[in-house]
Amino acid sequence: MSQQPLKKVIPQRALDALADFFRLEAAGGIVLIVAACAALMIANSPFHAEYLAFCATPVQLRVGGLDIDKPMSLWVNDGLMAIFFLMVALEIKREAVSGQLSERSQLVLPLICAVAGVVVPALIFTMFNSADANAMRGWAVPTATDIAFALGVLALLGSRVPTGLKLLLSTIAVVDDLIAIVIIAVFYSHDLALMPLTLAAVTLTAMWVLNLRGVTALGPYLLLGVVLWVLVLKSGVHATLAGVATGLMIPHVNKKNAIPDDTEHSPLEMLERELHPWVVYAILPLFAFVNAGLSFRGIELRHILSPLPLGVVLGLVIGKPVGIVGASLLLRAAGLARFPDGMNLSAMIGLGLMCGIGFTMSLFISSLAYSDPALYQESVIGIMLASAISAVAGYAWLRAALAVRSGQKSA
Repeated sequence: MSQQPLKKVIPQRALDALADFFRLEAAGGIVLIVAACAALMIANSPFHAEYLAFCATPVQLRVGGLDIDKPMSLWVNDGLMAIFFLMVALEIKREAVSGQLSERSQLVLPLICAVAGVVVPALIFTMFNSADANAMRGWAVPTATDIAFALGVLALLGSRVPTGLKLLLSTIAVVDDLIAIVIIAVFYSHDLALMPLTLAAVTLTAMWVLNLRGVTALGPYLLLGVVLWVLVLKSGVHATLAGVATGLMIPHVNKKNAIPDDTEHSPLEMLERELHPWVVYAILPLFAFVNAGLSFRGIELRHILSPLPLGVVLGLVIGKPVGIVGASLLLRAAGLARFPDGMNLSAMIGLGLMCGIGFTMSLFISSLAYSDPALYQESVIGIMLASAISAVAGYAWLRAALAVRSGQKSA
C-alpha cells in the first residue's frame, strides 16, 4: 500500500507542536517514574511512618458554611487530579474538533484498538476474579494506559522511534482516557445527592451559555469550574469529573465554529499549554508519590499469585497487546485501516506492550474501587508489577525491532 509523507498529511505547525508535546510528556514520564520509585523506597525505609503521616495529613478548607476536610492523599486524588482530568478533557476536545480524532479515517485504528485494549484486559481480570464480588469492583483497573510513563520509556530509545508510533500511542491513550472517564462516571459514583447535582447541572448550563455567546475569556469558565468541583464533590459523583466537564466547555477556536480566530491560540490551547507543565511535573508525580508507596513488609509470593493481582498483571501485560494488536490486524485485513508510516507488525507488537503500562489511571481507578486496604494493596502490587514488566518488555522489544526496521515502511 502506498504511503504519503507524514508532512503532507499533518501540517508543519502541528508536527512542531507534536514534537514539543512528546518532549514534555517524555520528561514528565521520567519524573513520574522517579516519584514512584521514591515513594517505594521511603515506604520500605525507616521513614515509613512519616510517609504514612504525610499522606494522612489533614487539610481543611472552610469558607462560610462550606467545610471540606480531607487528608492530603484525598486532596491529591479528588482535587489535584481534577486538574489532570481538566487537561485530559482539553486534549480530547482539541483532538476531536481539530486533531487526530476529527477525521474518520484517522479515528478508526486508535478507536477500535483502544476499545479492544479495554475489553480484553477486563475479560482476563474477570476470568480470575468473577467469584469474588469485592475484587470485581476493580475490573477496570487493568484497562488503562499511562501515556506519560510510556513516552518516558520511549524516550530511552531516542530517534529510532518513528513519529507514527508515538502518534498512534498518544491517540490510543486519549481514547483510553475517554473510556476511563465514562467508566468512572458510570461505575464509581455512589450515594447521589439530588440538590448538589441539580446545582451542578445549572453551573454546567451557565458554562454552555457562555460558550454559545462566544465568550473566550478563561476567567468565567475557571471560576464556574471551581464551583462545579465543589458541587460535584458533594453530589456523590467523583469530583474529578468536574474537571472533565469544565474542559469540554472551554471554547476552541477553529474553522468549524463561529468564534472568530483572531488569536494565535484558542482559549482551550492556551489553557492546555499553561496547565501541561504543572500537570506533568507536579500533579502526576505527587499523585504517584502518595499512591505508589507500597510497603513490601509481609508480602509473600502467595499474595502476588492471588487472583486479584494476577488478573491485573495478566490483563495489562497480556490483555493490552493482544487486544490492540489483534484489533489492528483485523482492521488491516478488512481494509479498514493500515499501520502508520514507519510501522510494521513488529513495531505494533511493541506498541501493544507499551500500552500495558497502566500506572497513573490504574492507580486512580484502584483508589476508587477498593476501600478495603488489603484489596487495594493487592491491586497496587499488580499495577506496579505489570507496569514494570510492560515497560521492560516494550523497551526490549522495540529496541530490537526498531534497530532493524526503523527505516522500513509498513506493509
